[in-house]
Amino acid sequence: MSKRKSREAHLAVGDCVAQVQRILRERFCHQRLPDRPVGLESQYKHLLELLRRTAVHGESNSVLIVGPRGAGKTMLLRCALRELLELQEVKQNVLQVHLSGLLQTDDRIALKEITRQLHLENVVGDKVFGSFAENLVFLLEALKRGDKSSSRPVFFILEEFDLFAHHKNQTLLYNLLDVSQSAQAPVAVVGLTCRLDVLELLEKRVKSRFSHRQIHLLSCMSFCQYLDAFRSELALPDDFPDSKFSQEWNLNKSLFKSVQEILQKHFNSCKDFRSLHLLLLLALTRVSVSNPTLRAVDILEASRMSSADSKANILHGLSVLELCLIIAMKHLNDIYEGEPFNFQMVHNEFKKFIQRKSHSIHNFEKPVVIKAFEHLLQLELIRPVDGGVCKVQREYQLMRLMLDHTQVMEALQRYPQCPTDVKQWAISAFG
Repeated sequence: MSKRKSREAHLAVGDCVAQVQRILRERFCHQRLPDRPVGLESQYKHLLELLRRTAVHGESNSVLIVGPRGAGKTMLLRCALRELLELQEVKQNVLQVHLSGLLQTDDRIALKEITRQLHLENVVGDKVFGSFAENLVFLLEALKRGDKSSSRPVFFILEEFDLFAHHKNQTLLYNLLDVSQSAQAPVAVVGLTCRLDVLELLEKRVKSRFSHRQIHLLSCMSFCQYLDAFRSELALPDDFPDSKFSQEWNLNKSLFKSVQEILQKHFNSCKDFRSLHLLLLLALTRVSVSNPTLRAVDILEASRMSSADSKANILHGLSVLELCLIIAMKHLNDIYEGEPFNFQMVHNEFKKFIQRKSHSIHNFEKPVVIKAFEHLLQLELIRPVDGGVCKVQREYQLMRLMLDHTQVMEALQRYPQCPTDVKQWAISAFG
């Protein structure tokens, strides 16, 4: 009987853990929007009002949302659109066109995508247009209501807005902003960019048609707000099936007290929600039936994984010969005060080490050393000064080392069975 109860309890915990994993992963992977953007109330209100005036009153607008990556630009826009589309008159009437500077790399591709998203492929058919502007006006005309009196409002969302400025003559931006200014149709052009100097990229004729409205998302979150966000992001909802499990999870006071130092370090390096979600997602992978609550050690391990140095990780897989070549490069950097080096110089420095100090390193043939040097080049731990353009004999091509002192010393400390004389040589080079 006790075994049966134990098995049932184990299954119940398993169900709860599965539910926790599903709910929190949806949240951390941005599959579900927050109820309201945290710390962006004034920006949210401003954007919502602009879009509402286009959708409800037919007033054309243009606006740029500017902020660093991970600041919440897309989330802010999606929250505003969600609230706006809850109005029945807006939901039935407004059309959305989403373009990305990473995908729509020229105006021809962008126009095809606009036609596809507006479901006007059949209307356009085989028509030939004299210009981009003519084509765009035709598309907007085709969206007029049955009574021919007015067009349906269209939101043009341009992600990576700055990349559209690199299109030939900035034709797409010019025509979209021209339509929004000339009141030919109710259009809202919303650009998202992480470049503060984005207006400097625009041609004079394009800039003159832009409203110069900008919404800036600059992180001004305090550490106390960051801690509150940490708690709220981990909190399970009130309608969680097992209220007892939910209560224990949400009142995990020992966790919040013991991880403050880790979170302070994380906050100092990056304040955005994207990095916090990555940290929590990595910690969540350690939650299981045998470990049903989040512990401080899980957050610590997640922090270590998220801040891991990719180049330092590459160093751990190098051969002793390749490590010796990197130490030789560092010696040369010190001798010649950071001037670039070539393979021949590195090989000579390595040979000096073999002859004077090393009794454990085999005296490798030159072709073997060249192979090791080329492997470092493939791993991008060194790079050519001229970008590999100049046709110079490979032994004499000038290179630079792309590693710093701490990365190499950490790799040597963690390197299994690293010869003592190599470590001593490294200390003399990096000391």
